[in-house]
Parts: sequence; structure tokens; C-alpha cells
Amino acid sequence: MIVSIQKAEYIDNYTIKFKFNDGKEELIDFSTFLMNARTSMTKKYLDKQLFSKFTIEYGDIVWNDYEMCFPIWNLYQGKLEN
Repeated sequence: MIVSIQKAEYIDNYTIKFKFNDGKEELIDFSTFLMNARTSMTKKYLDKQLFSKFTIEYGDIVWNDYEMCFPIWNLYQGKLEN
């Protein structure tokens, strides 16, 4: 089975609740990732208004036409990597 994001809901601050196509749910806080980001392209998502404007495309979460995205398997496991 190929894992994909079925739904993503912005909760608050930098937290998103994910629901995957197999029913699994993960609550992920992106704050540490964003605060430790090394590029201005990523750091700009510390603006909560920008951060909350993600989309789900082809089962993946993306910001601004793939300007920021994450491996689905990492999200499925509840992990982010810098």
C-alpha cells in the first residue's frame, strides 16, 4: 500500500493534524523545524499566516508550489528532519 495524506488540518501555531489513507492520524509540530531552518525560503514560514496556507497535492502536503514539502513517510512516522 502506498501511504498518502488524505487530510491535513491546521490546528494552531505550527501544528498540523494529518490523516492518512489507512486511517492513521498524526499531530505534528513544525516549530522546531522552522526555527532551526537555515534558509530564508523556509524561515519565512515562521509567519503563521503563510504556514497555514498549505495544500494537499497528490497525497502530499506542499506550500507555495512545492517551495516547502516533506517526505510522506516521515510525516506518517511523526518525524521531521532538518
